[in-house]
Amino acid sequence: MTEKSEEPEERQRLADRILSALEDAIYWAIAVMLVIGSGALLVSQFNTMLRLRNTPANTIMLEILDGLLLIFIFVELLYAVRTSLRSHEIVAEPFLIVGMLAGIKEIVVLSVEAATLLDKGPNFARAVVEIGVLGGVVLVLALAAFILRGRRPGQDTGTRVKEEESEAASDR
Repeated sequence: MTEKSEEPEERQRLADRILSALEDAIYWAIAVMLVIGSGALLVSQFNTMLRLRNTPANTIMLEILDGLLLIFIFVELLYAVRTSLRSHEIVAEPFLIVGMLAGIKEIVVLSVEAATLLDKGPNFARAVVEIGVLGGVVLVLALAAFILRGRRPGQDTGTRVKEEESEAASDR
């Protein structure tokens, strides 16, 4: 090959390396923010438990469950970022799980609110419809996750741990 044809290829490789490094830096920044946010939410949940110790148990449990589901969402997003950093691909499954967790979180909150709306007919009916729609969305997301998992044989949550262990061992 001549020097002229190698020069654009070399520039393209350099641009790819620079963009890849910038992409990784952005993913790392997102990961750090998710870790900090998860930690802050966890501390907030402990404070909520202490602050609400004289309130009814069902109120405390609802507040704690709501916050813990939000922490699960953060952690699952962190896993998605970690996977993207490792493979340089966006994997859909963690985002489907985040959608399911968000739907479940809203169902729990709406269920408790609906119980207080029993004597308010139209508002109660709206809450029940919203719970039904959210339940349908969660089922569709679960079906999509199941289908995606079926397209990659042997890929389940147990396999996720085994893959991480084997990758950690190969990095040594």
